[in-house]
Amino acid sequence: MLEPHPILDSLRLGLEILAALVGLIYLPKLRNSHWKWFSVYLVFMVLQEVFWSGRFTFLGLHRSYYFAYFGIPVQYLFFYWLYALKSLKKRNLFFLFSLIYLANLPMALFFEETDTLYSINISIGTTLLFILVILEFLQQIRNEDILQFWKNKMFYINVGVLPFYVGSFPFQTLYEYFEENLPQFLNGYYVYFLIAMCFMYLSFTASFIWGKQK
Repeated sequence: MLEPHPILDSLRLGLEILAALVGLIYLPKLRNSHWKWFSVYLVFMVLQEVFWSGRFTFLGLHRSYYFAYFGIPVQYLFFYWLYALKSLKKRNLFFLFSLIYLANLPMALFFEETDTLYSINISIGTTLLFILVILEFLQQIRNEDILQFWKNKMFYINVGVLPFYVGSFPFQTLYEYFEENLPQFLNGYYVYFLIAMCFMYLSFTASFIWGKQK
């Protein structure tokens, strides 16, 4: 059982709301850019977080099933779109990764518990996202704009996504193993999970303030 960390958890939610609010403030400047959808995405993340906070069912739909079939897929598909299609300009890569990821969802029909689906979902989703993160880093360092990296919106997205999605990958996929065999390690990892999420939303906020549109 995870030890509660109410201060970190509240900070995480506060920074998530902050990122969404800053995104809304900058939305008028981004209305002619694909970055407007990043603002919309952050607002959506906050709304679903607040709506499902403390809720276990809605119209017969269990919270865990909502996130497994919709909440989590939306996150991965959005980042595939942002990285592969909009930043890397690789349309075929976007469709390929999206197809590979979505193809794993029907596998849930063979499992009675959502824990297995979460593991498969996050394993495939994060592996594909990690490839895109590496490709994005390679694109940035090969570009002369690296000398002014702080103006690159994708730089902030990358440094936020990497420690959270990739860094917390074992925590989410091997949760049951850690819980049974390494409970103290699991609780320490949970602290990292919350801190990484806080850092990610701080990075997203920074992308609006310091990042420039091309």
